[in-house]
Amino acid sequence: MGRSLKRIALVVTVGTLLSKVGGLVRQLVIAAAFGVGAAYDAYNYAYVLPGFLLILLGGINGPFHSAMVSVLSRRPRQESAHVLAALNTMVSAALLLLTALLVLAANPLITLVGPGLSPELHRIAVVQLQVMAPMALLAGLIGLGFGSLNAADEFWIPAVSPIMSSLALVVGVGVLWWQVGTDIGSMQFALRGGIVLALATLVGALLQWLIQLPALIRQGLTKMQLVWDWHHPGVREVLQVMGPATLSSGMLQINVFTDLFFASGILGAAAGLGYANLLVQTPLGLISNALLVPLLPTFARLTAPGDRPALVARIRQGLMLSTASMVPLGAMFVALGTPIVALVYERGAFDAQAASLVSGLLMAYGLGMPAYLARDLLVRVFYALGDGTTPFRLSTAGIGLNVLFDWLLVGGPTPWGPQLPFNFGATGLVLATVAINLLTCAALLLGLHSRLGGLPLQRWAFDGVKVLWAGLAAGFAAWALATLMQWPQDLLGLLIEVCLSVITGLAVFALISISLGVAEVRELARELRYRVIPR
Repeated sequence: MGRSLKRIALVVTVGTLLSKVGGLVRQLVIAAAFGVGAAYDAYNYAYVLPGFLLILLGGINGPFHSAMVSVLSRRPRQESAHVLAALNTMVSAALLLLTALLVLAANPLITLVGPGLSPELHRIAVVQLQVMAPMALLAGLIGLGFGSLNAADEFWIPAVSPIMSSLALVVGVGVLWWQVGTDIGSMQFALRGGIVLALATLVGALLQWLIQLPALIRQGLTKMQLVWDWHHPGVREVLQVMGPATLSSGMLQINVFTDLFFASGILGAAAGLGYANLLVQTPLGLISNALLVPLLPTFARLTAPGDRPALVARIRQGLMLSTASMVPLGAMFVALGTPIVALVYERGAFDAQAASLVSGLLMAYGLGMPAYLARDLLVRVFYALGDGTTPFRLSTAGIGLNVLFDWLLVGGPTPWGPQLPFNFGATGLVLATVAINLLTCAALLLGLHSRLGGLPLQRWAFDGVKVLWAGLAAGFAAWALATLMQWPQDLLGLLIEVCLSVITGLAVFALISISLGVAEVRELARELRYRVIPR
């Protein structure tokens, strides 16, 4: 079993790595072609609803995927094929209606999401939403199919499938760039470029669904017919799991709508958030998979009252490992935000002004990196304890606080209120998210403290402060090296500057953390040394 879990984790990690690399290449192409211009800025508003459905319904660990895995894993293959066919039929009927609604109501929906958009941006976003509307149907089919494949021990295709979406966008933008030249970012080509972005995104979702069909056929999970069977026990069980999970997962995405609502009054803010978020999510996704995949089964096995000391020890280990990995990463984002963004994005239509916007957002994200992974880890502990209500309540409270913090921190004239004294602009949206995550982590820890009969929070906080001190020193060392040296500002010079500064910062972090007695950093350093120089 241990070897099997390690094999699955390896397959998922490699597939995720390839998908993240593909996503980064896609974003580089989009940045070079559009920068933070009208086509991509409008795209971020048009994509919010189709993208929300693709993540919610079609994403790995989403409610459709999780419900199919939990139910079909216990059923024979022939019955699983019947359940999948019935759910495909029912879900497709419902999502076809939703697709029609997105097409017909595109104009008011864009007004709702982005009330501060200019008329030109609004018109582009409406057309883009209408083009991408069929993604609602594809999202449901993708989630059901990938859940069925995971239940049948097929993990590679679901993990690597996002590459198809990235490939479609790279090809689409590349063809457009080849046809119209480097002037693609101008307003003259904004509508044409916006349609290409939307169409390529739709094609990418279609390819994500098509790539699973050969594996479903190979596993005997396909029925090429409509099946209306509401009363089958497997169908009813999937729907019972799927409903609450969809509601809970959907609550987390409402904050995205809130941020875009406030960002609509800031030129280029939505595009900048997309670029910065990709730089954050690429390493965060890899570290999250590497850390959470091995720990989650352990939490589930240690829920008996007699295992509480071991569970507390594992929670502490998980929190310290997440802190020890996220603090230096966040410190590098804060210290090296400007050269990192210049290295990754600054070319073509992505000019110095766009780089300045995204750099500020990346630095703000860096401040909250430790809370991102810690929040996810603590939520999983509650799920292992059979408590999904507490995370749901905190998510609901977070929505209200996010609206308040966005309003307070964005500053300037908001779409629906007066000008406030604070003026963080687009960076205020990120700072609001950071504040929500920190408060959520604190509430989750206090909830576990009460539920588990007490946690050594004071000792954990003391160890966390050691890691934070090491992170501050690492960030200062990286910033000093990048600032005091005269680096060439070409691509090679930026690459050398970022790499040497990051290596210096991480080395300082490791030395200080180990000298302060942080055991998890010592374990991480030992594991890395063995990987690089095996015995």
